[in-house]
Amino acid sequence: MPFPVLICDDSALARKQMARTLPKEWDVELTYAANGAEGIDAIREGKGEIVFLDLNMPVMDGYEVLEAIQREDLPALVIVVSGDIQIRAHERVKVLGALDFIQKPVSVDAISHILQEYGILELAVGSGQTQNPMVEVDLRDACQEVANVAMGRAADLLSKLLNVFVLLPIPNVNVLEVSELTMTLKATEENGTVSALCQGFIGAGIAGEALLLFHDSSFQDMAKLMKLENPEDENTELEVMMDTGNVLIGAFLNGISEQLHMKFSQSHPVVLGRHCTANDLIHENADKWERTLAMEINYRIKDHDIQCDLLLLFTEDSLPTLNYKLGYLLD
Repeated sequence: MPFPVLICDDSALARKQMARTLPKEWDVELTYAANGAEGIDAIREGKGEIVFLDLNMPVMDGYEVLEAIQREDLPALVIVVSGDIQIRAHERVKVLGALDFIQKPVSVDAISHILQEYGILELAVGSGQTQNPMVEVDLRDACQEVANVAMGRAADLLSKLLNVFVLLPIPNVNVLEVSELTMTLKATEENGTVSALCQGFIGAGIAGEALLLFHDSSFQDMAKLMKLENPEDENTELEVMMDTGNVLIGAFLNGISEQLHMKFSQSHPVVLGRHCTANDLIHENADKWERTLAMEINYRIKDHDIQCDLLLLFTEDSLPTLNYKLGYLLD
């Protein structure tokens, strides 16, 4: 009788990649869930004696799923599979009862090792016919999963440098016209004024700009975490913004380049505006931004008044190459 295995992840690409890495000799009945609420329902129905669980999901995230499994004493062995590779994320899921943690993107070797280590591999050995439901993946979903993994790499580096826990959202990925992009930027106005940093990047057939919006209310707290003197000084603010940009933009681009098997060159960062509203920023720079693929990440640091928004804006000319590169992930 097939063994019930649940893959719970909001990304169709991640679900497909996860299913591909399962041992060929496993006789399992796979169930997919696109968020934590669906996952808990499947576990309650006996469809997830082994669960591969993402952390960043809508409706109900992975932490909440683990809490519900503990609270209801549900019979599920949970292996977390996430792009959030911060040490504190590892520690938290272990406390909540997860068996272990695997970072995205998953590999056959990583899955095989962990299943053998915990004696799970033998549970489902059978005819070797894995029952694998079809997973439909579109390019936007694939791009969002790439952004999710890259986001986790950047957050991990920042958390190690500052000894903090970075709260990670679900990335927003959309093809935007200029008017839609300006609306995205204007959404920051409710949080007061911002200072903005821009850094260009280019690879083989792919180019764009990384835009970091640093909320002005965050400067002093960030300067203290960086152990900088004179946190209210304007030069200190500039140093904070440059250092944060170097960490987040560099690590994010490296995360993307590793997944797409390509390299990016980066230009020197340029300050677009300081202590300004989104309207000011748009007025000065709107002519630079045309139709674009935008990846939007809103970084927050737990227990600190620190927030910054990272937007990766790919040129319209980059879309064919991006589609081609992402196509390999879909096959």
